[in-house]
Amino acid sequence: MLDSVPCLTRLTAQLRRFPGIGEKTAQRLAFFVLKQPRAQVAQLAQALLDVKDKVVFCSRCFHVTEQDPCPFCRAPERDDGLLCVVEQSQDLLAIERGGGYRGRYHVLHGVLSPLDGVGPAELNIPQLVQRVEQGEVRELIVATNFTMEGEATALYLRRLLQRPGLRLTRLAHGVPTGGNLEYLDESTLSGAMARRYEL
Repeated sequence: MLDSVPCLTRLTAQLRRFPGIGEKTAQRLAFFVLKQPRAQVAQLAQALLDVKDKVVFCSRCFHVTEQDPCPFCRAPERDDGLLCVVEQSQDLLAIERGGGYRGRYHVLHGVLSPLDGVGPAELNIPQLVQRVEQGEVRELIVATNFTMEGEATALYLRRLLQRPGLRLTRLAHGVPTGGNLEYLDESTLSGAMARRYEL
């Protein structure tokens, strides 16, 4: 029994904490780690520690980075007048894979969810307002997911940020309702970005 091997039990319990990992998958991963050479396990352990020790949030867009500001904020060829608002860093990376967007980003790190105690103060919304008020942004693209919370966040941002001279757009519905940007293919995302609409 696995309980008679406390190290494997502890590893399995830690692996179960990952999203989408159940008991059986966690056990499979634990036994996989057990079978690997020590050097590979050491590399995995070091990679986990490096993520915690070296990765920070960009002080401008709040994307994950090892160097602040992040490469997207440092790139001089990007259009400062376009600002794409996403829920998570994974969504930013998904849009980048589509290849059709050359503006700046702002990562909220979540969506409004009053039932879960997530309001505007728990997200990077005050920092977004500050960026818009600096006056460089001519179009704000709201690229939150097409979930109930994502739509509520988009509507909240529209009411909060409506200003003369600022175009507010939303990704086109090539993105399925209830879908997450992270899981979409590049052509769907690229098409959705090209067909965005006024918010």
